[in-house]
Amino acid sequence: MAAWVLPQRSSIEPIHDDEVIARVLAGETALFEVIMRRYNQRLYRAARAILHDEAEAEDVMQAAYVHAYEHLRQFSGRALFSTWLTRIAINEALGRVRGARRFDEPEDQGDGMDRFASTSPDPERAAATSEVRQLLETLVDGLPQPSRTVFLLRDVEGMSTAETSEALGITEENVKVRLHRARAALRNGLASYAIRESQSVFSFHAVRCDRVVENVFRQVNLLASAEHSARD
Repeated sequence: MAAWVLPQRSSIEPIHDDEVIARVLAGETALFEVIMRRYNQRLYRAARAILHDEAEAEDVMQAAYVHAYEHLRQFSGRALFSTWLTRIAINEALGRVRGARRFDEPEDQGDGMDRFASTSPDPERAAATSEVRQLLETLVDGLPQPSRTVFLLRDVEGMSTAETSEALGITEENVKVRLHRARAALRNGLASYAIRESQSVFSFHAVRCDRVVENVFRQVNLLASAEHSARD
């Protein structure tokens, strides 16, 4: 059985998530790329907010996409597909944090996020010329993980309170409280500026987007081959 060939980016038309899912389940597996390119930015921001590490966040994205593909038939439609997918990525990231704490961290470590900070050079950030953007990223990184995650999902990604509540598995009131704390921490005029300018924060560039798509499809092809062999 031949592996699926990724469609050219120019051939991907804007279609609704429900149609993409239906067509993937019907056999047009290559269309799963539409989902990945549509939600790479959101999943990256959500995972990075929790893990505080860019490489780990990218790995979480790939794991989340593979998990979503494997369980695509289980998506019930009770929530938006984007919320369901984001929840998968968040659970994957939180699971890694809990595992790291269990085996590596002393008990009294606050939210434990600083240990995930990357010390390797980041060419993309080094190439950034916006001093304000870098300052904003530093301020957002300094927020406690619960507030940081809510801020990125609500104010950066534009998710509603209800969507964020569903994705994080917390009450809408908790979403509001955490968002209030995040905005308060970005005081002295930076909070309102951050909300206007935050669409450029932690951009997930095209080369990295392509890498995630290719890595996920490599695993999808292996799964499909295994399923085909099992049927034979």
